Amino acid sequence: MALGFLITNVPPLGLVALVIVLIVVALVAWGLQLMQSASDRQEFSLMLAGCLVCSAAAGLATVMMITLTGPDAPLVHVFHAGAQALEEPLW
Repeated sequence: MALGFLITNVPPLGLVALVIVLIVVALVAWGLQLMQSASDRQEFSLMLAGCLVCSAAAGLATVMMITLTGPDAPLVHVFHAGAQALEEPLW
């Protein structure tokens, strides 16, 4: 019941940010699990895979910060202007 209340009262931009944060946290957890497994088994390939997953999560977080913050954030204009922003970008 609380989840439905949260989803209906959060603006679309906040919901997008929340989903992306959850994805980043899941990617970091998976990367750390891969690195722990690599340490246990002494395998370089799993360590490399864990590093790549964590760097992908960092890249996703960076892109999220660029598109969701600041006065000229592209995604903010799309959500505020609606369909008109897709036809004629304001930035």
